[in-house]
Amino acid sequence: MIGWNTAAMPKLFYESDGDFSAIAGRKIAVLGYGSQGHAHALNLKESGANVTVGVRAGSDGWRRAEAHGWSPQTLADAVQGADVIGVFVPDHIQKSLWETVIAPTLRPGVTVLFAHGFAIHFGQIAPPADVNVIMVAPKGPGHLVRRLYKEGAGVPALIAMHQDPTGDARALALAWAIGIGAARAGLIETTFREETESDLFGEQTVLCGGTTALVQAAFETLVEAGYSPEIAYFECMHELKLIVDLMYEGGMDWMRYSISDTAEYGDMTRGPRVIGPEVKVAMKEILEEIQSGQFAREFVAENQTGRSVLKMLRERGARHQIETVGAELRAMMPFVSTARQKAEDEG
Repeated sequence: MIGWNTAAMPKLFYESDGDFSAIAGRKIAVLGYGSQGHAHALNLKESGANVTVGVRAGSDGWRRAEAHGWSPQTLADAVQGADVIGVFVPDHIQKSLWETVIAPTLRPGVTVLFAHGFAIHFGQIAPPADVNVIMVAPKGPGHLVRRLYKEGAGVPALIAMHQDPTGDARALALAWAIGIGAARAGLIETTFREETESDLFGEQTVLCGGTTALVQAAFETLVEAGYSPEIAYFECMHELKLIVDLMYEGGMDWMRYSISDTAEYGDMTRGPRVIGPEVKVAMKEILEEIQSGQFAREFVAENQTGRSVLKMLRERGARHQIETVGAELRAMMPFVSTARQKAEDEG
């Protein structure tokens, strides 16, 4: 196992710690108009920044940008003369975009900003030493970054400085974070390494991989025991949001205070039997795969060979009974459909 620990408390920043004027007068190119790209572009524009949106011509992102009032440019045109380039295309596309579009136009003193450190940390991209390389990574999906900004709030974010030849990389990161509303909620300074490895670990073991595997296994257990799929869906999937919302609001202690004594006792006595020591062993193995670069190499190879594994797993997941039953039940709950449609409309 690769050991790594930082004993010092992370640095925290808010709006008062930065100055939006650091980027207000610069030409900003936002490349990509997906979940994060659309939110950053719109929020920065409404904060007063000079923003150009670069998107692949004819793509869904191009049409979405036009629908949001932009006059999008091609990726190559958008980076011409840009002082700050925000890279918001998927991780597996960034290397090609860098080599074919960004690198040929770079000049000393330009700042390149990422919302995730994958391509930099795992060596997919090697920027020249005379450009700033920074990160502003909101800890939430793009539609939430956009929605909370419009409500006068914000999503917390991580900031990091990988290269700082101009000496103002932190000021630029803070200014960008102010512009998208993240500094309203708070910023934690980290490194590209820490953000990338911890983000991948969280996604794989808890937020996405661990949660979906747990929910699906519980659903299958009830259905195989003779319980109706509809009841299993509600117990193992639908109500999960209610529990997570309580933890989000006040931690595990607040969640346990809010549920019944029966549920609390079952939580504390049975939970460790489901998620026992063997799970932590698996988590450590997954973390080692991330730290060593094994996962990154596997993911890069998957994209270079047609994504056959990902496509197969997507198809298998879409056919699972929990998805078909869930679609039917969600259709009976208009408030769920409305929330999803609102998120899709926001990008």
